[in-house]
Amino acid sequence: MTTEETNVDLKEVETKDDAEPKEKEEAGDCAPFAADADATEADVSEADLDQEDQEKLPMTEGEGEGHRAVEAPSAGGAEAGAAGEKNGSVKLKIPEEEPEEVKFTGLTKEELIRVAGTPGWVRTRWALLVVFWLGWLGMLGGAVLIVLQAPRCRDLPAINWWNEGPLYQVGDIQAFSDTRDLKGVEQKISRLSQLKVRGLVLGPVHVAPADDAMSLRFEEVSSEAGSLAQFKSLVRAAHKKGISVVLDLTPNYQGTSGPWFSNTSVTSVAERLKSALVFWMKEGVDGVQLSGVERVAAVVPTLWADIRAIVQNGTDEGPDKRVLIGITERSSAEEVSSLLSSSGVDLLLSGVLRPPAADPSQSLQLLYSSHSQSQLAWSMGGPAGGHLASVGGAALLRLHQLLLLTLPGTPVFNYGDEIGLMDEDTKFPRMLWDSEEELNGTLQDERVERLSLRRFFQTLSELRVKERSLMFGDFLLLSNSSSSSSSSSSLAFLRVWDQSERYVAAFNFAAAESAVLQLVDAALPPQAVVVLSTNSSALPGDSSVDLKELRLGPQQAALLRFPYTG
Repeated sequence: MTTEETNVDLKEVETKDDAEPKEKEEAGDCAPFAADADATEADVSEADLDQEDQEKLPMTEGEGEGHRAVEAPSAGGAEAGAAGEKNGSVKLKIPEEEPEEVKFTGLTKEELIRVAGTPGWVRTRWALLVVFWLGWLGMLGGAVLIVLQAPRCRDLPAINWWNEGPLYQVGDIQAFSDTRDLKGVEQKISRLSQLKVRGLVLGPVHVAPADDAMSLRFEEVSSEAGSLAQFKSLVRAAHKKGISVVLDLTPNYQGTSGPWFSNTSVTSVAERLKSALVFWMKEGVDGVQLSGVERVAAVVPTLWADIRAIVQNGTDEGPDKRVLIGITERSSAEEVSSLLSSSGVDLLLSGVLRPPAADPSQSLQLLYSSHSQSQLAWSMGGPAGGHLASVGGAALLRLHQLLLLTLPGTPVFNYGDEIGLMDEDTKFPRMLWDSEEELNGTLQDERVERLSLRRFFQTLSELRVKERSLMFGDFLLLSNSSSSSSSSSSLAFLRVWDQSERYVAAFNFAAAESAVLQLVDAALPPQAVVVLSTNSSALPGDSSVDLKELRLGPQQAALLRFPYTG
């Protein structure tokens, strides 16, 4: 090859390089091209071969930065390599483009109209419509069938506020609190609310010198009890806690000649009481309690009818019903039943359950069968008859609490009955309030026992308020077929309301003998669960017992529960 031909080849190479300036820039910094005019034909041939090889080599992408790297030239001399890096063509590997994903954009309106009108879609729509309505009608029919087959719920009876929870009597204001007045009673309202007390029966608090009818002043609060302003504040505080206030207006409550003085004074006292009732109703009282109702009802029946009307009939100032509570010393169930009907009082406290009473089951059955349970009231001592622990015995305190709070009707307690307060030389002992002070020895043990009694009372009271069967359920005495226990020393009854849980209350009054009660009735299941027991070690809570062989220790009682089964 001549020198002229070599020069021509070099010019062609330069021309090719000039045509691709961008590939040169991307190839990086390459060594300058140095052409030797005296290069031999062999050298030019090697350079041409190197250039062709480089064109065939692929370029690789650098990691992270996307730079392209060029492979090194083949071993053909340094000068040829440098010339190849600068003037050689670089072949890039371009990734093939993936075909674009076809996205479904749905049918157009015209296409939908065209498809919807086809016979296949018309039949499908009609089939789905028929299936929908058949399913809907089937569910409706099933719901109606369930309603028709389900047992109908029993309508709740109409009850008054005094049937909704226990009544709490504070007969002596001075004995109840440390301040010895009505203000002290107000300070204890929260304690009574914790016990689910529904009504507070106060007093009497009016001025009534013993056996002196002429000095009787119904509308004036005795200085020993407090003031009228304190009474109003107490009523407001009680109402905020949902507790109604009943005022005892027994005329001669401090005398010995009888609650209405003598027969000659009954008429004048009853007439004065009428105007006093109007006064106290305006002060916000929710009812009145009177002792000796059989006397005033028999001696002055017309005045007694007026007294009843003032208390029991609502007014514009007080549209809510007010309660008229009567107290009698009668203890015969027949006499109590007759007086309850003739006197027209809402509740009548009597000695029908006061020991030593006859078989309590007969008295309970007679009163329950003769009167609505909303008229029945149960108390052991009454406001002046003594406290529960003294009248019935301290050992039977829990038993009597359970009895009063599970009978059909309204339970009435004296202040302190929840902690076992005992009468000593007076029927109005000082109330004991527990504090956070440190006690030791016997005092600490007594405090622990009082708190335990109070918890037992509170648990029972909460159950009575919460459970429908205990609130207004039917009452059924259960017969005991066991020959090992006397019927007079044991008692069991069932409380049932509609589809609510049922309760069985069982009692053994015997002081030294255990009792095995064989309770068999069509309404009873074989077993029941212990809810509460006066002796938790003998009958622990939540344990299951056999009703056909219920064992109770001496002076023990238990409250049992079983579900409604249809």
